[in-house]
Amino acid sequence: MVDRTDRHFRFLVRQITRRTRLYTEMVVDRAVLFGDAKRLLAFRPEEHPVALQLAGSDPHLLARAARVGEAFGYDEINLNLGCPSEKAQEAGFGACQLADPERTADLLLALKEAVRVPVSVKMRLGLEGRETYSGLANMVETFARTGVQVFIVHARSALLSLSTRQNREVPPLRHDWVHRLKKDFPHLLFVTNGGIRSLEEARFHLERVDGVMMGRAVYEDPFLLAEADRLVFGLPRRPGRLEVARRMRVYLEEELQAGTPAWAVLRHLLNLFRGVPKGRLWRRLLSEGRSLEALDRALGLWAEEVEEEGQKEEPDPEGHPLPRPAAL
Repeated sequence: MVDRTDRHFRFLVRQITRRTRLYTEMVVDRAVLFGDAKRLLAFRPEEHPVALQLAGSDPHLLARAARVGEAFGYDEINLNLGCPSEKAQEAGFGACQLADPERTADLLLALKEAVRVPVSVKMRLGLEGRETYSGLANMVETFARTGVQVFIVHARSALLSLSTRQNREVPPLRHDWVHRLKKDFPHLLFVTNGGIRSLEEARFHLERVDGVMMGRAVYEDPFLLAEADRLVFGLPRRPGRLEVARRMRVYLEEELQAGTPAWAVLRHLLNLFRGVPKGRLWRRLLSEGRSLEALDRALGLWAEEVEEEGQKEEPDPEGHPLPRPAAL
């Protein structure tokens, strides 16, 4: 999600859940190659496992950008074939690339040959409301011939004449098609995405597919994932909001010393206390103050009002395998 899942928000989410897989904003290959790659791609080791989501239409540029991402330490390279924005269409990347699966397969093959980390694809069911299950299955089969094994499927069509927001609301959801893909291609990994608002919904899908991607619901309420490690991954921990906020206070201080504007971090903390008493007060204090001092005031007031939730974090055993399901 552009302007949402940057490194500061991902660091926040990692304080809440340690096992979900994080994804970057969609990053255009040319921005990586001809822009400030460090600003775009740098992240902290705590974010692992984290995937870099790229967009582009030239196999050579995509391959070069993927190699840069691999050098930065990303665990996965993801090709975005789901963005329906007008800007993406004008540049020839995103959902419009589903119109030519064979050419798009060439992009995936270039990525596979360029990097050693896994390559995945994020796609839609089809285009312009004319999608059919057989057409979707054929696309998956075409892409899978490149060696790609992980398919993140936004379970809607892409209507290129509509806005990005409308494309999240107007086309009907068909998660059952993604479930069916898993049955028809059991050797591949499928992650379903779109309109999933709770862990209960996510667990329903996890009984049928390999992973669930949640985006805007998590941005609107990061603590939606507080039980993910326990319920999905079987880890005996649940962090508290105040515990997470205090960790982010340390993070903000470090980022300020590195020259990061305070609001770049604080804006992602606005919804940390969403849905709980005095959550609006927390949001107002940060919005009006936009500083470390404002966060300190909010923390001071909150420490008086809110008891710690959940358990303290236990050290993570070294070498513990990281499961596949996606979060962002």
